Amino acid sequence: MKLRKVTAASAAVLALALSATACGGDSKDDSSGSGSGGDKIKIGIKYDQPGLGLKKPDGSFSGFDVDVATYVAKQLGYKPDQIEFVETKSADRENALSRGDVKMIAATYSITDERKQKVDFAGPYLLAHQDLLVKKDSKISEATDLNGEKLCSVTGSTSAQNVKDDFAPKAQLKQYGGYSECIAGLQSGAVDAVTTDDSILAGFASQDKYKGQFKLAGLKLSNENYGIGVKKGDTATLNKINAALEKMVSDGSWQKAVDANFGPAGYKNEPAPKVGVIVK
Repeated sequence: MKLRKVTAASAAVLALALSATACGGDSKDDSSGSGSGGDKIKIGIKYDQPGLGLKKPDGSFSGFDVDVATYVAKQLGYKPDQIEFVETKSADRENALSRGDVKMIAATYSITDERKQKVDFAGPYLLAHQDLLVKKDSKISEATDLNGEKLCSVTGSTSAQNVKDDFAPKAQLKQYGGYSECIAGLQSGAVDAVTTDDSILAGFASQDKYKGQFKLAGLKLSNENYGIGVKKGDTATLNKINAALEKMVSDGSWQKAVDANFGPAGYKNEPAPKVGVIVK
């Protein structure tokens, strides 16, 4: 009789353990998108791009990429307090995904054939264009004017090299760690122009400390299709993100985010791109 009591108790403990495992075992950051319980999702963003991805002094985050990432995470089942934004530099985006440091990256991440060999992309969710930011009184109005001038972009970005290869072979390329450093260099005269996407440049130009000092050249040097990067082969997460992006456009949340983040800078955005359609 005593043996039967011990066996029954053991069976009950085992049943409880199995039940707990089935309910909550391996759900942290998993591709099913369940944000139940205390699970968190890590999302890579930029910390220094006003209007797109910016970490503010109080520790909060703002910008279009942040709004898109927050919306997508919600559709995947995560609440705002379950989202952990991780700074992801341009040069480290592919490695951050392959290492598993983040689940996804929404950081002005242009979809290119080269990058698609290393990561998978959801989207695109924004079509931007490469442009130049110069001082208000600058005589630089065309990309060819950059011959002999100092052109700044960030390490890991292809923007400056594209200008040198296609328009201004004698441009002097300067690579800094972040766009905020490039803008400071433009202000001080250390560089003559900054090149990257017009959406990024517009965000910086609209900051209070820079208002009235810079201007966009208004060039459409390339088409930049922003996508959300995920680890190569993570098809389940990819499909869920694409569905979330389509819903964000259809329910008006996409346009609302555009107006909130780019409106103050007078940025002329392109219409919402269709998921899976890359503009060359």
